[in-house]
Amino acid sequence: MAQWCYQSQYSCDDTCRDPSHWAALFPSCGGLRQSPINIVSSKVHVNSALPPFDFIGHTNTLNITVENKGHSAHFHLPQSVRLTGGALPGHYRASQFHFHWGGNGNPGSEHTIDGERFPMELHIVHIKEPYGTLAEAEHDLAGIALLGFLFEESADDHPHLDPIIAALGRVQNNGSTTVIPNFRLSDVIPSSRELHNYYRYVGSITTPGCEQAVTWTLFHKTLAISSRQLDAIVKQCRFWNGQPMTNIFRPTQPLDGRVVYRSSAVKPLSSAFHLWFCFLLAAALGTTGLIH
Repeated sequence: MAQWCYQSQYSCDDTCRDPSHWAALFPSCGGLRQSPINIVSSKVHVNSALPPFDFIGHTNTLNITVENKGHSAHFHLPQSVRLTGGALPGHYRASQFHFHWGGNGNPGSEHTIDGERFPMELHIVHIKEPYGTLAEAEHDLAGIALLGFLFEESADDHPHLDPIIAALGRVQNNGSTTVIPNFRLSDVIPSSRELHNYYRYVGSITTPGCEQAVTWTLFHKTLAISSRQLDAIVKQCRFWNGQPMTNIFRPTQPLDGRVVYRSSAVKPLSSAFHLWFCFLLAAALGTTGLIH
């Protein structure tokens, strides 16, 4: 079977199949619940039943393996990193995280917001318990929970991305691996109290076979990356055919009648503010004769 590839590879090597031809090799890639999508903010439905997440093991210090998979680099996570809440139907164990980026100064996120593509996107892949592998979870419509984070360019470096960039430089070729010692996922993504606001929709894996078994969560809060770090990331790795690993994103797919939801969660009141508010409320009720 012919190899699949991104458009940037296909432009140099027409022996592989670019995203517009993935469905010919992998029928699910032509399904009606494909990802990524363009999120039109004016058409999003607010859903008050989307609560915050509970992250487990995100602050643990880990030694994680990084592997060049030929199409991207995977950062493998242990099963002690877990996820609950967020209206997910069960408990989910982390599998790996990876990034999607552009090249030559072009943005490379997979999801877009109101047509805007962001510089880079982080995906954290979780598998529903009790499944042991991604292949097992793909047969459950809610078997995979994918967390997406969009990056925005900032004047300052992200303080914890340089070890990731260095690791990518050690896995330049397909199949090569390395280890990042003393890694904490909480160094890369914000704490759960900053992640109450997110988009939610049902979709698919964004690479072949495009299995439609994903509950997608795309957080409103963006992550920072400097132009120096972004330039460094896109220059580190090579595809399976030896070409530079750039523009590793699938174009957005039709919504096909799906609804995108937005959580209505708000930041919890601080204890001081809560006491102050209760005092004012009691005073107001007292002046109206409702408190005796």
